[in-house]
Amino acid sequence: MRLSKSRFVAGVQCLKRLYLQVYRPDLAAEPDEGAVAIMEQGQLVGIEAQKAFPGGVLVDASHDHLGVAIAITRQLVANPDVPAIFEATFEADNVLVRVDVLKRDETNSFQILEVKSSTTLKNEYRYDIGIQKQVVTHSGLKVSSACLMHLNREYVYAGGNYDRSMLFRILELTPENAIDEGESESRAREQLRVLAAPEPPDVKAGPQCTDPVRCEFFDQCNEPVPQYHVSTLPRIGTKKLDKLAAMNVEFIHAVADDFPLSGQQLIVRDAVRTGQLWVNPNLAAELNELKYPVCFMDFETVYPALPRFAGMRPYDHIPFQWSVHRMESPGAELQHFEFLANDNSDPRIPFIESLLTALQGAGTIVVYNQSFEKTRLQEIADFMPKYASVIGGFLSCVWDLLPFIRRNVYHPAFGGSYSLKAVLPALVPEMTYEGMAVAEGEAAGIAFMKMLDPSTLDDDRASLREALLRYCGQDTLATVRILELLVRLVH
Repeated sequence: MRLSKSRFVAGVQCLKRLYLQVYRPDLAAEPDEGAVAIMEQGQLVGIEAQKAFPGGVLVDASHDHLGVAIAITRQLVANPDVPAIFEATFEADNVLVRVDVLKRDETNSFQILEVKSSTTLKNEYRYDIGIQKQVVTHSGLKVSSACLMHLNREYVYAGGNYDRSMLFRILELTPENAIDEGESESRAREQLRVLAAPEPPDVKAGPQCTDPVRCEFFDQCNEPVPQYHVSTLPRIGTKKLDKLAAMNVEFIHAVADDFPLSGQQLIVRDAVRTGQLWVNPNLAAELNELKYPVCFMDFETVYPALPRFAGMRPYDHIPFQWSVHRMESPGAELQHFEFLANDNSDPRIPFIESLLTALQGAGTIVVYNQSFEKTRLQEIADFMPKYASVIGGFLSCVWDLLPFIRRNVYHPAFGGSYSLKAVLPALVPEMTYEGMAVAEGEAAGIAFMKMLDPSTLDDDRASLREALLRYCGQDTLATVRILELLVRLVH
């Protein structure tokens, strides 16, 4: 049995995850579209990183021919004219690693560079880099340094080719922030012992199921949470959950009256007990704060690792779509306005110009979780100062429906969540996201990028556009219907 660096890092997270990866990969959940998009983005960053090392040579051998990759790597290491090797492949102590970039130093020692699309050093990267250093060193090479090569969030793209000396930062792992060889070796030996066992290790579900990533075998170790389980009480901590478990209290309705709960948790418990919608007596007074015309607004964005347009940084948001439902006065006919970019040009100017027109004269701008929309508007104002004053005026009109819901209503069907996807079907059951081709923000970004892909067929492009418009429009119409229901509750 042999470890790879990805298996090694999986084993650091959970030994059972490692075992199942090797022996029961059929039990793993299929990666969703979001996970696939992240992997594809990482591959693009890796290709861009290779361009920072002119003359570097790629060890182009598949995972089915690792022996060939090791042999090619030996030849390239022995050739002093090769300044860098990409996917250099080594094996030692039953551990095999492929190094993103192996850079030759003037002294014929080598620098290990692990390329990541993140902007910071994460703890799991230390193990990734540590096992590479161990294997490369045990393969007979002198390693001068082991580094993380990551994206620089402060780099501002000027257009044209990337300035890779600024796009990337190289962080050397020092003894203070590195995993020492002793720990790497002991963990590798432990993992190989686990893999030699006839059964997977007995590991109880815990924080490692989702940290640093959600395990692909999560469902094998975690039973679905029953409806009204005490763990769905809003913001309940582990101490309270442990106390309830010790008291054999599993469901919310059974939580004793004298058990210490927060105000929000008390509301949830009482609503679950009665099975009825809880309404704050102050609801009517808060609704009186609305000023007409009322606009209901929602955005969609993508945030690519590699900046697409001049003036942008890695992971800057590109707003590509908005929806606005508008009501001029109480009971007036509802109007709908929308925008969706349809080509690969920078959408920010047409986005903001069309949005400002739709919002003109608004007294209240209703959003769900205002931090997202407010931040995106402020980013546009910073990038295009000529719109800053008008945007600033609209920002003062933004009214957040999320905390309003949290303060004023609770339905048992919320299941402890105040997300729009939980609140809408509980309060407005005739509206649903079920069956929609695009039903959440991450999927919207993926659909938009597919829509712009030149290889996408025209019929598929039209279907994607229709799905995006329907989804974003559904988000704003949902806030309209929820607010209409709340108004009816007080009249």
